[in-house]
Amino acid sequence: MANYERLSAQDASFIYAESPVAHMHVGSLAIFENPGLTEDALNAHIESRLHFVPRFRKKLAWVPAAQGRPVWVDDPHFDIRFHMRYTGLPKPAGEREALQLMGRVMSRPLDRQRPLWEIWAFDLPDNRLALIQKTHHCLIDGISGVDLGTVLLDLMRNPPPGDPPPEWHPQELPSKERLLMDALVERVTQPAEILRSLRAAIRPQKEMLERAAEVGQGVFSFGRAAFERAPVTSLTRPIGPHRRFEIVRMRLDDAKRIKNRFGCTVNDVVLAIVTGGLRKLLIGRGDDVSGLVLKAMVPVSVRDPSRRMTYGNMVSMMSADLPVGEVDPAKRVHFVRERMAGLKESKQAVGADFWVKLSEYAPPTMLSLAGRATVALQRMVNVIVTNVPGPQFPLFLKGGEMLEAFPCVPIAGTASLGVAILSYNGQLCFGLNGDWDVVPDLDVFASGIRDALRELDDLATPAKLSSEPPSARA
Repeated sequence: MANYERLSAQDASFIYAESPVAHMHVGSLAIFENPGLTEDALNAHIESRLHFVPRFRKKLAWVPAAQGRPVWVDDPHFDIRFHMRYTGLPKPAGEREALQLMGRVMSRPLDRQRPLWEIWAFDLPDNRLALIQKTHHCLIDGISGVDLGTVLLDLMRNPPPGDPPPEWHPQELPSKERLLMDALVERVTQPAEILRSLRAAIRPQKEMLERAAEVGQGVFSFGRAAFERAPVTSLTRPIGPHRRFEIVRMRLDDAKRIKNRFGCTVNDVVLAIVTGGLRKLLIGRGDDVSGLVLKAMVPVSVRDPSRRMTYGNMVSMMSADLPVGEVDPAKRVHFVRERMAGLKESKQAVGADFWVKLSEYAPPTMLSLAGRATVALQRMVNVIVTNVPGPQFPLFLKGGEMLEAFPCVPIAGTASLGVAILSYNGQLCFGLNGDWDVVPDLDVFASGIRDALRELDDLATPAKLSSEPPSARA
């Protein structure tokens, strides 16, 4: 049995895309009721769950001469104390100081000689505990990150005691010669794997033709979007290594009420609110926003239910239009709703997924170049916006309820803003990640999102609707 696991092409692309200024890790700031755990007790709890997520004890190993994608191997020196970090905040040790720490933690790359994750723990006022979690994107995507996060938490405040974790013994590390030989053998056998896949795909023939048409439509749509240059604004500047982090809170019920008012989806509402925030930010900077339509990269999960609780990336993407130049908030929602519906019809995400799957058969050197080119492709978008569905019930850490969790998505190239939204227990938690130098006014963006929410909430309330003339209603 192999004592290693090769990274998928998509997972490896996040390794190749990383640079001294573009850190390819995802993260979150989660706030809990403080269960009064000691450092040793929290370490022991986290370690007791790691057998559910074996990759969190694995590190990267590289194939000699770059003849194959990297592989996951057991870290023979794994020590939970390296990955669990404990710190304190400067006075007054509140939310503002926690956000500053989050920005600093996200500004530092993970150590590639060890398993690619960290958790920072610190206390907050009002008997609260905060955890900053940071995991490399090659390890998890947004959806699997939610699944794996729930493994570390409990579904009830006082769960019954479980079975003791199995004793862990690291497997022997593969030799450089073994990694090289296996990679060369895989390269020879891949054409046969492709042929077998094609044979399986032609049954039944009707379904194959329908799927081929769908993929062809999606490839054309994705290709056209990839070569459309995003508008240049004051935000379109090469990023540096340092980050700022802000948060916005929203009730899921408010988003649903707005959704029902405008006949759209919650994701459409989120994009419209982000659009309003961008409008306030750019106007405050003196940008001309007349007729401006910005481009947002919107990741789309292609993880089916059978692959829940699995690692790695199963994500495609779409390029969404954000009508920043539109003054009327209602018209912004209608614009987003129509464009997103058009994107779904164009099968753009299907086309992007096709290229991702095709990359599994690319030579490692070409895949490395493609991963680095991904940073250049960030010039085709102005902002990254990802909306991750989370559990709509409370989760607990050793008896302490998780009150909120604000996610963080990486940025790269000249896309200096990343917006990640997690729905959890009736809330929408916005995490705003911005480059330290390009977006020193990230708080203005956060304020603009709150203003955009209030505008749409006013339009969606019964009192407002009853006062509108019939001709003004959508």
